Formats: sequence, C-alpha cells, structure tokens
Amino acid sequence: MTDSTTTTLPGSGKIALPPARPVIWMITLLAIGLSLFQLYAAGVQPLGLFYQRSIHLALIMLLAFLIFPVFGPGRRRGILGWLIDCAFLGGAFLTGFYLTWYLDDIIARAGFWNQTDIVVACIAVVTVLEAARRAVGLGLTLIGVAAILYALAGPRGELPWLGEWMPGILSHRGYGLERVAGQLYLGQEGLFGLPLGVAATFIFIFVLFGAFLEVTGAGKFFIDLAYAATGRQRGGPAKASVLASAGMGSISGSAIANVVTTGAFTVPLMKRLGYKPAQAGGIEAAASTGGQIMPPLMGAGAFLIAEYTGIAYVDIIKVSVLPAIMYFATVYLFVHIIAVKQGMQGMRAEELPKVREVMREGWHFLLPLAVLIYLLVMHMSPMRVGFYAVITMIVVATLRHLVWRWIILPRQGQPVTFDALWLDIRQGLSLLLQGLTLGARNAVSVSLACAVAGIIVGVVGLTGLGLKFSAMMIAFSGGNVVLALIMVLLASLVLGMGLPVTASYIVLIVLVGPALTAEFGIPLLIAHLVVFWYSQDSNVTPPVALAGFAGAAIAGAKPMETSFQAWKFAKGLYLIPMFMVFNPEIILGGPVPVVIWNAVIALLALASFAAALEGYLFTRVGWPSRLLIGAGVVAVFYPDLVAEVSGVAVMALALLANYLRYQGEQRSAASPARQG
Repeated sequence: MTDSTTTTLPGSGKIALPPARPVIWMITLLAIGLSLFQLYAAGVQPLGLFYQRSIHLALIMLLAFLIFPVFGPGRRRGILGWLIDCAFLGGAFLTGFYLTWYLDDIIARAGFWNQTDIVVACIAVVTVLEAARRAVGLGLTLIGVAAILYALAGPRGELPWLGEWMPGILSHRGYGLERVAGQLYLGQEGLFGLPLGVAATFIFIFVLFGAFLEVTGAGKFFIDLAYAATGRQRGGPAKASVLASAGMGSISGSAIANVVTTGAFTVPLMKRLGYKPAQAGGIEAAASTGGQIMPPLMGAGAFLIAEYTGIAYVDIIKVSVLPAIMYFATVYLFVHIIAVKQGMQGMRAEELPKVREVMREGWHFLLPLAVLIYLLVMHMSPMRVGFYAVITMIVVATLRHLVWRWIILPRQGQPVTFDALWLDIRQGLSLLLQGLTLGARNAVSVSLACAVAGIIVGVVGLTGLGLKFSAMMIAFSGGNVVLALIMVLLASLVLGMGLPVTASYIVLIVLVGPALTAEFGIPLLIAHLVVFWYSQDSNVTPPVALAGFAGAAIAGAKPMETSFQAWKFAKGLYLIPMFMVFNPEIILGGPVPVVIWNAVIALLALASFAAALEGYLFTRVGWPSRLLIGAGVVAVFYPDLVAEVSGVAVMALALLANYLRYQGEQRSAASPARQG
C-alpha cells in the first residue's frame, strides 16, 4: 500500500485522495489485527456470541472510519473532519468493547438496564449507521433510520405523532427510546443478531480465503484455464468470461468484484472479437452475478440460508449446484447465439494459453479448494473449514515457492544465495500481510450491511412488521402464487436500489418468508432460495444495476445500455426460481426419473427462451416460431403434467424445425459452390 497514487471513483469522475501515511499504517495494523483475531476465533479458541460479534464490529467500524473520511474520499479531512472522525472512532471503540468489558453485569441486569447502558446503546446505533453510510451508501442508512423511527412511532412510543401518519395495517403501539435501544444493542436480535453473527464468523473467514487466493494469483489461474478451454470456440472470450466468473464465484463474495477482476481481461477481448461494448459489459455483469449463486460460497447466501433454515450448509450447496449450472448454461447459450448470429470466430491457438502450461503453473490452487470441499462434505463447521482452507492456501503457496527456489532455479544454473533467501522471506511476509489486510478491507462493507440489517430485523421482531407485511402481500396477490412471486421480485428490486444483496435478502426473507411458506405452501428451503436469487437482480436490473455499471465502465459503454444487456442475459435469474417453486423436485429431490425429467425440461425451456428472445439459434427464428416457443415455455412452468409435456413438444418441434431449416440453408449455399 502506498500514499503516492490517486484513484478515480467509478461512475463519479471524482478523484479519491490517498490517505496520509500514518493513516495507512493504522488501517494496515487494524486490518491485520482483525484478520488474526478472526483466524484465532475460527481455528484456535471459539469465542462467545457477544465477545465474537462485538469485537468484530468494533474493529470493522474503526476500519470504516479510517478508510472513508467524513466528507467523502475526494476531500481532505482537515481539522473539522478529524474532529468528527475522532469522535466516531471513539464511539466505535467504546460501543464495541463496552459489551465485552461489562458483559456479565449486563446479562445480570437482563432488561433492567441502567442509564449508561442506554446512552452507550444510542451511541452504538448512530455509530453503526454512520459507518454504513460511508462504507455501503446512504440508501442503507436511510432505511435503518426509517426502521428506528417506525419503532418509536405509535401512541405509547417516543414519537406518537408519527404513528398518526401510518396506514392502519402498519400501526402498532410504539416503543420508548429505552426499549428500542435495548432491543438493538443489548439483546441478540439487533446489531448483534444473526446477520452480523454470520458475517463475523462464516463470511469473514471465506472472504479472507478469497483474499489469499487473489494475492497469490489464483484469479489469473482460473481466467487462463477458462481461456484455454473455450478460447478457440466462437465467442471464446465471452464464454471464458462465463466460466471464469463461475470459478471466481468460488472466491469472491461480490458481483462487482467479479466484474472488475475477470472483466479487465475478458471485456477488451470480447470487444476485439466483435461484441458491441454494451454487450461485452452486459455479458460480464450477468456472468459475474452468477458467481453469487455458485456453490460453494454463493456470496454470503449459503451461510445465511443455513442459519435461517437450520439446514446443513453442505446440503444447501448440494441442492444449489443444478440451478447454478442452469443459470450459467443460459448465459453461455446467449453468448454462443450472439457469436453465431454475428459470424464471429474463435481466437487463434497462438493467442491462447495452453491447458497443460496453465495446469503446470497453477495446479496447486486447486488443493485448497479440494480441502475446502472435502471438509464441508465431512460436515465440519464452515468456520473451521474456512480456517483450514486459509492455512492450506498459505502452506501450498509457501511450498510451491520453496520448490521453485530450491529445486527448479538451481537446475537452471541459479544457485541459492543468502540475499535471494532474504528477498524470498520479505516477499513472503509481504504477501501474507497483503492477504490479511485485503481480507479485512473486503469484509468492511458486508459486515456493516449485516449490522444495519440487524437493526431492521430487530425492529421487525419488536413491532411484528413481518406478519403485517405478509398479510399485505396475501391481500394484494389474492392468494395467487405467481402474483406473489412477482411482488417479491419487485420488492427485491426496490430494496436492491438501497441495499446490498446480503442485506436485501435478509430484510426480504424476514418480511415475506412467513407468507411464502405458511400461506402459499412453498417449502422453506425453496422460499429462501427464491428470495436469495431475486435479491441478486439489483446487480443487473435498470435503473440501479451495480454490476452492469461496473461492466459499462470497463467496456467504455453507456451504463443504461449495458445494464439492459445484462438484464437480458441474466433472465435465468428470474425464471429458475419460479421453476423451483412449481417443480420442487429439482431442489428437494424425489424419484430419479422425475428429477431427470424436470432438469431436462428446465434446460430445454431456458434454451428455447434464449432462442426466442434473440430470434436466432441455428439460424434465424421467425416471429411465429418465437411466439410458439414462448407459449411452450409458459406451459412448462405450469404445474400440470399434460401442460408440461405439451410445452416440451412445442419447443422441441420449433427447435427441430429451426435446425432443419439451417441444414437446408447450408445445402443451398453448398450447391452453387459444387456447381462452380
């Protein structure tokens, strides 16, 4: 890390001024301390609930206030800025460690809190909201503030006049400041509730694992492997983008991080091959969003779903494999159709890395992933699995470098010297510290998002808002499950404009989950998967498509045009959850023939939908065929065997007719050549 460079903030044109060197050192030391604390708690000595979460949140907030100045990254702090930031740094330290120091006394008071408890609780809530404003965005903070105001509104609340403005179905008795502050800070349902608990344990350790993979070069390995596998095909770089994003999804917990990591390589090559800039950016955004539903990490979703449903984490990722494959297969087919439609060719062999060379240089990166998957299958705690995965990554990288230094280089005539060994030690320590620092910095936004989500969840539990929201959804949908799912989709899109994916999922499942399971009969696991998948749509759906905007920046395209392309390519994000609801066997299991039948018709429906949307498959698809295919897709989603079989027959006949027409065109084109 240096303080000699500046960076441009995406989409704003503003220059982010570098922090002063002392601030860089403080950030680095705090980040390393946080990562070491998390490793200790994960693999050496597990800590109690409040100890783990309060220390984690304190260190995360300290990092946030140091990394993000109060007046924004484009301005120097100045004296006033430092006074404000020092006040918040003090608040972060006080509120984070107050619980740790006085935990036994607070538990003994159990609801009869003293004035100091309430004052510290109020400081904690304000401090968390401000940290989230800086690290995540104003939208999340405003939603958190609205939730607190809602809790205080009502005839018995601190703000009785505010309750008069609320519709009858949303009204409640209201609560005083002491009750709300205690609920949000001194109990297990607010700041230190389940969302932050998952962030402070499972999520952080896997983010740290991803950081070590990144600093040791695993990202380049996965990208090169994808290029070697697909580069010679039509639209090769775009197909490599899809595969690389699937691989990076096992590392990164962010769709935007996926875009900027793989997109830096794939988007320029896609443009050179013939894809329009908006198409290239949209393909990368859609593929990177798929990384968030790709096991084993699924962003942070797999851990949260496991905690909320009580279903084993390994079972969550097993049932998520097939839907993820369906999603990537759909994006892959879109890419192929565009390549064929525009007459693109693959890259030349000499432009591509060789599979053998890529594997020889980076096969060791597969070992930590193999250890991770093996330990998960053995039903070890995900937190402990992440610890061993990190340790394995460090050991593997160290051993590979030692082999290179002690065996390969001497054979090439470069003897081992003391200076070379000292340089290796310094570089190794530097990479270790980089991994620890990067892991902590990458976890800041998701941890603060989970903390504010805890505020919202705490208010929902206190006021009973979840049951009221469910009643509203039932009333508006009229008991129709399709309308209910459309409402969930719209709600997720609105929430996604102000919340990151993780927070959007948490809030939405708390609000609509009970209705989906109790009133509409959707199985618990499927309800959670549906909400989690729909929570991803803010990455690719205009007007707020964060991954789409990142793709546009890399491609040099218009943000809205790129976002519309990403929205088109990511159609599986909307169709596959609905297919889960009407064909639950692909998630819950069942007779093997039924599961196979459902998987086949789902893939056929997604392929047909892509062909109808693009108007092309083997050759051009006319409007009558596109309408027939659309009807077939709808029939496949209808929960009736006769309708399903009819839909499959219609789609199969339409696609067969397209293939026969393509064969006829090929013969017609070949006949004049033979005659000549």
